[in-house]
Amino acid sequence: MSNNKPDKGMGFIIGASSVGTLIEWYDFYIFGMLATIISKQFFPEDSGTSALLSTLAIFAAGFIVRPFGALVFGRLGDKIGRKHTFLLTLVLMGGSTFAIGLVPGFKTIGWAAPILVLILRLVQGLALGGEYGGAATYVAEHAPANRRGYWTSWIQTTATLGLFLALGIILLIRQGQGIEKFSSEWGGWRYPFWISLLLVIVSIIIRMKMSESPMFAKVKAEGKTSVNPLKESFGHRANFKMVLLALFGAVMGQGVIWYTGQFYAQSFIENICKVNFSESRNMLLIAILLATPFFVIFGSLSDKIGRKWIMLLGMLLGICTYFPIYKCFIKLTSASNKTAMVDFAKTTKSEPIATIDGKDKKKMLVAVKYDTAYTDGAKFTYTKTDTIHFTADYTGNTTSVGYLLAKKDDPTLSDTFIVKAKTIAGITRPEGITFTKVEKKSAKPGVVIEKSLDNKTFWWMVLLIFVQVVYVTMVYGPMAAFLVELFPTKIRYTSMSLPYHIGNGVFGGLVPFLGTLIVEFTKSEQHPGGDPLAGLWYPIGVAILCVVIGTIYLSNKINTDVMD
Repeated sequence: MSNNKPDKGMGFIIGASSVGTLIEWYDFYIFGMLATIISKQFFPEDSGTSALLSTLAIFAAGFIVRPFGALVFGRLGDKIGRKHTFLLTLVLMGGSTFAIGLVPGFKTIGWAAPILVLILRLVQGLALGGEYGGAATYVAEHAPANRRGYWTSWIQTTATLGLFLALGIILLIRQGQGIEKFSSEWGGWRYPFWISLLLVIVSIIIRMKMSESPMFAKVKAEGKTSVNPLKESFGHRANFKMVLLALFGAVMGQGVIWYTGQFYAQSFIENICKVNFSESRNMLLIAILLATPFFVIFGSLSDKIGRKWIMLLGMLLGICTYFPIYKCFIKLTSASNKTAMVDFAKTTKSEPIATIDGKDKKKMLVAVKYDTAYTDGAKFTYTKTDTIHFTADYTGNTTSVGYLLAKKDDPTLSDTFIVKAKTIAGITRPEGITFTKVEKKSAKPGVVIEKSLDNKTFWWMVLLIFVQVVYVTMVYGPMAAFLVELFPTKIRYTSMSLPYHIGNGVFGGLVPFLGTLIVEFTKSEQHPGGDPLAGLWYPIGVAILCVVIGTIYLSNKINTDVMD
């Protein structure tokens, strides 16, 4: 069959395009899903919140370079073809992902660890910058004009399904290994990176069987391919105007809605609401599974009523409801709002564990963990930490530490306390107790470190995430068809890829990092927790700007003729 016509049905075209894109999104998102563990493996143990912020910054770096990938691979796609270009991006993406799983931790190679991971993340970002434009363009150029929104919406599901696949594999491995083994330096958290190589090989075999896009093949056969796609895309005023309109009128709003509804929601539930790892991921898995069909529903609907108003309505709903939704997250998971009674029969308390302060040897932190069970099945895990101030630097190295403290009711008498020293991997202490003199004790209020929710609260949380993912499907489902219809065939790959990856990679990809950073800026001595909702101002502000520009300047007319 001639190269000018697709020799495969739309089912194969969608499947072959989607499987590679799905795998690339999977590769990209396992890093974000494992950010908390990665921050502990590739940065010093005592870095605290700064390690998480640094990890999120590395994650964001992969998004920031996506526009550069769009320029590099978009140019290749418009010169040599769609098929070969996104074969190349797939190999780069899979190889860099596999390599991240091989980088030793900070304890082994020091600061070389985060530097290597950053470099590999940049390669990931460059590759992803060339993937989406190729897949979306390839499908759109095969699709019938009156079903373009429907067929391209299947490509739109791949980002969410890639996230779903990443979550599923991570949870499966973690459940099989347990949290301690999974989180160790060479534990199961690395397996999803290694599995990527197998998935990429399967995808390459499938994509090798694909033929070139019929529209691009026709343009190439007629000798009308672009000599300089970058110059034609951004050097011509009319086309550059459409690039800017696509970015500021649609894609940047879509980007922040996408990453708020899925990534920021997960980060918020885990880090602010303190819901445990498995439950926070399970909520997202269920919500994504239930909402994914809406990509196709809204994509198909856009073929009938146009793309513009569906996308802008999704943004507007996010603007109006994010604050109420995230307030509900806090309220639903707050111990002060629980109506169930504490189940004392199932509530447990750990033995005290002592840790000598790494910077001040005159301080010892004594932590006790409380698993507070409730009659509705919920369990909130607290840690209560007391600081013991010694009269001199602690020099002991035995398995236990002993000290005396005056009794509260009679200061003339003392109580003797013996606490176990924290176990440190690779260090064996001699059995025994080192007694030391104490100057004073200062106590801190208990801190919730993890929550297991009751069934009712769990499903309310799923519903609230589901609502946000539906917003995602509204803004993202029609997006590929919208972008394809803006630009001519010979520069389409380049022209649509750049605004897409700036909107998603820069504006959207920075949501988890900037949201967390904004909350950090609101913290003070009077309010150590800061304003947990402050991070929402960034995506809401971007979405408002996009709705205003899109309402004024975007057209709702469907361009049925894209063969130009």
